[in-house]
Amino acid sequence: MQNNKRYYDLNSYLKERFGCKVYKITVDAGLTCPNRDGRISKGGCIYCLSRGPRPQSINPPIPIKEQIIKGKEFLSKARRARKFIVYFQPYSNTYAPLEKLKKIYDEAFKFKDIVGISIGTRPDCVSDEILDLLEEYAKTYTVWVEYGLQSIHENTLKKINRGHGLKEFTDAVNKTRVRNIHICTHVIIGLPQEGREEVIETAKFLADLKIDGVKIHLLFVVDGTVLANMYNEGKIKILKMEDAVSLICDFLEHLHPSTVIHRLTGDPPRDKLIAPLWSLNKLKVINAVNKELKKRDSYQGIKLKPNFAAL
Repeated sequence: MQNNKRYYDLNSYLKERFGCKVYKITVDAGLTCPNRDGRISKGGCIYCLSRGPRPQSINPPIPIKEQIIKGKEFLSKARRARKFIVYFQPYSNTYAPLEKLKKIYDEAFKFKDIVGISIGTRPDCVSDEILDLLEEYAKTYTVWVEYGLQSIHENTLKKINRGHGLKEFTDAVNKTRVRNIHICTHVIIGLPQEGREEVIETAKFLADLKIDGVKIHLLFVVDGTVLANMYNEGKIKILKMEDAVSLICDFLEHLHPSTVIHRLTGDPPRDKLIAPLWSLNKLKVINAVNKELKKRDSYQGIKLKPNFAAL
């Protein structure tokens, strides 16, 4: 266990690295996705809205510099924050020409209290040239690339119209990790026709990779998505809270203890969420996970082979 916690959370990692709490400023660079613009598909993933998640105050996107200033001002007043990571979140934030991306990323480093960047993207949207650029930033700053994987199972990836397979993910990981860039992987709990076995297999695969970080999401049914149509037609079922909590704990138990848990559950759009409504109480879900781990007398990595977990 890390710092007497049952999983290695992002706050603990950042405090160890920077000596204080570090806050993320989420920005929208206005980029899109090859699974929406027609290069791969125009439908997007079945759970995807026409526009990705973004701070509610930013619609449409405003200049990145202004977004960062507003984020810094809010967090400085509300949380007395002193250091920040700029998180490029909606859609695929490596999906643009190199020159454009450099201009976008450079905006973050105009502020002396920015200690790093985190870039949300797809594993099929990174080139060697883009990774070379990020490697240059990583010489001075902390750089995370967040790859959406969701599941290691090819059938699942096809069902959710992900537009890439496991090979694209492993190729991206191999190209990224040799450049001193940290890798965070997004996974979804509760995907159609996935149960405990599939969830555990995904965790074991990421443990074998000793992936740097993981973001755990729940499957949200949001109005205006293909998934919403499937749900309304009775083609899919959504997990009850106790079942989701149990699966999250199973996932953590099979994950390498050095992997940083960036989140245990996501933030559904409150005005568009159809199910599960219990997910709106994020703190309740997190507390339930902690309670279940304590009940099991369990922790991250406990189900790995003893010698492997100690590495």
